[in-house]
Amino acid sequence: MKRLFQCWLASTVALTTLACPAWSDERSAQWRHEFSDDKGHALNVSKLVHLQPDPTRDVKPYVRGADEDYDYGPQTQKRMIKALQKKVKFVFVIFNENHSFDNEFGSFPGVNGLYSDGRKPRSAANTPGFTQTYTDQATGLTVSAQPFGIGPQQNATFTDSVDHSHTGLAKKIDVVNGVAKMDGFAGDEYNRFANNTAAGQAKGKQFANLVMSHIDCETIPFFWYWASRFTIFDNIFATEDTPSTPNAIALIAGQAGETQWVKHGSVGLAYKSVAPVCGKTYPDGVTQGVPVVNDPQPFYSSQFDATATNRASPGCNEGYGSTNISNNLTFASVPLTMLGKNASKVTSADLNPAFDLADIQQDIPYLTWYANKPVGWRWYQEGYDLEPSDTTSTASHASFVSHHNGAEYFGYIANNPELSANLKGLGDFFSDVAAGKLPNGGVIYIRGGYTNLNGLKPPIQNPNYPQALTAADITAITNAKSGDDDHPGYTDHQISEAMAARVINAVAGNEKLWNESAVIITYDESDGFYDHVPPRILSYGPDSLPLSRGVRVPLILISPYARAHAVSSAEGDHNAVIETINAIFGLPALASLPDEAQALAAGNAPAFNQFGPAGFEQKHLGPRDLPSSITQSLLSGFDLERLEGRQPPLPASLAKIPDSAVNSLPHLGGKGGVCKQIGITPEDVRQGVANKVPAGFNTLPSTLPKYN
Repeated sequence: MKRLFQCWLASTVALTTLACPAWSDERSAQWRHEFSDDKGHALNVSKLVHLQPDPTRDVKPYVRGADEDYDYGPQTQKRMIKALQKKVKFVFVIFNENHSFDNEFGSFPGVNGLYSDGRKPRSAANTPGFTQTYTDQATGLTVSAQPFGIGPQQNATFTDSVDHSHTGLAKKIDVVNGVAKMDGFAGDEYNRFANNTAAGQAKGKQFANLVMSHIDCETIPFFWYWASRFTIFDNIFATEDTPSTPNAIALIAGQAGETQWVKHGSVGLAYKSVAPVCGKTYPDGVTQGVPVVNDPQPFYSSQFDATATNRASPGCNEGYGSTNISNNLTFASVPLTMLGKNASKVTSADLNPAFDLADIQQDIPYLTWYANKPVGWRWYQEGYDLEPSDTTSTASHASFVSHHNGAEYFGYIANNPELSANLKGLGDFFSDVAAGKLPNGGVIYIRGGYTNLNGLKPPIQNPNYPQALTAADITAITNAKSGDDDHPGYTDHQISEAMAARVINAVAGNEKLWNESAVIITYDESDGFYDHVPPRILSYGPDSLPLSRGVRVPLILISPYARAHAVSSAEGDHNAVIETINAIFGLPALASLPDEAQALAAGNAPAFNQFGPAGFEQKHLGPRDLPSSITQSLLSGFDLERLEGRQPPLPASLAKIPDSAVNSLPHLGGKGGVCKQIGITPEDVRQGVANKVPAGFNTLPSTLPKYN
């Protein structure tokens, strides 16, 4: 009936023709067997989930069987969703920045990493991109680069950021005949700096090595600890082959503007500068069009925003150049579907509906008629408002990375007082948990920023690396690397995992909240660090570069109902997070909404197929959160036995990190031996793989270029 209503609605206000298969109940269609191909035929999932090796004493009692796998057929799927809807009231998403899976977990035991397929060792020759080459400008010789590990000796808790531009990432994954070869990482880094100068060549060589480096439990013990006690996913990719902003948007929308491109074209629009930003004036300009592929600022809070009061928060350490502002985004997102039966009422409070609601005109009445119970949500991000670290009673927004706030890009959120009230600072999260002011269930997004609320400084574990560090060097490192969202450009790994630990401790320290929660730790994109797993190429943008997907990223599922000490190879991107949220809260898929479904259908046409190689079909210019073989949810990380009460839930003690460990840097004493403390042996160590750190390697070729 609901699908028929959707078809009728689309036919009355149609921009394009909506395909309407004969489904009598859309929700049952969304709950169909998710591990199926596009024709609904069951896939072989016998190897989807397996156990990690060598469980530690604390988690071993909760590890069941030997690589047991559930039947993920339609009935089991429905049982899991039914149980989840009874058990899980909150989904917390700790959304970190800029690391590939191999960069942080490439040597984690039991996963598809640099040295193993997760079950058995794999040779370098059978690992895509393991050996990469570039031509040295000075000598004309071919130089090789291979993965290597860094740790306390290299002060690996902080490094510099590598190339994660849209064009750079396209070079790195190196798509040939529709397949990403994953062999352009070192060459891209060298060539972007070399410039036929000695200094440029030296810097390029350092970055060509840095991009191939990886870390382990000596550097990020908390992340590895959670991954080993709960479930880690090793087949999740960035939604877009782009830097941060498009993937911050995709976390809540499953896309970065593809449907808006299909409906309105890709160009930006000219605007007058009408307001200062953080006390500074900026010139008139032209917005960046859609889909978003760079890191422009949100339209609302920019100099083009004429809002007089209750403006969205700006990033006071961000750039608001005349061409660095995004188009206002007007397509559907999870905050929209969570309005449920209140969609019409809440969106009617938008302050500029003609501008903000353009691409959800059919979605709003559909959601209202669909009549789901509204679901609460919050987006807590450091620096959005007054923080405990601010020194006056006025919010400085100094730590706010506004181009990471995906929700603020949507006019119908930023320009609607009822919805924009869900945007808060990081300090608000901890005070809201302590005061019991979270919504009565819902989805809670959490992000760090340029600094950290606790005044932590990056630990110097080896004062003689890359050479004897001067006081000025240490000051430069402290000033450059004290953020807490794990972005290598301005953060420290351990300050970042300390932030995550405080969030998880706040949840796990509240028995009622823990028993109703699932926590997801994941990343927006790879920063451009090497990863060996080729992403599916699902779409091309108006620049004819691969648009989706991007490089693989880490994802950890923590919950009392998670599988213990497990690895899931379910394939997906940020749409997998959305699909899981849809299942838990009974939300309609974004891809099923009338406006989005129309645009998805219209995108597979010559006008858009022309941007891909010959014969390519643009089937995925929009969200992909309907169950399919293209995007699987995270449900395989949950344990049906725990959900249905036949096995005990995992205790909060498996998730909590003692405050003394959280607040002391380096974590667990550092300087080697940390992996042993948490009971994990990295895969390269297990195999006896020799680690060869390049001679003279500098992890900070931009921060400390004198050591290049």
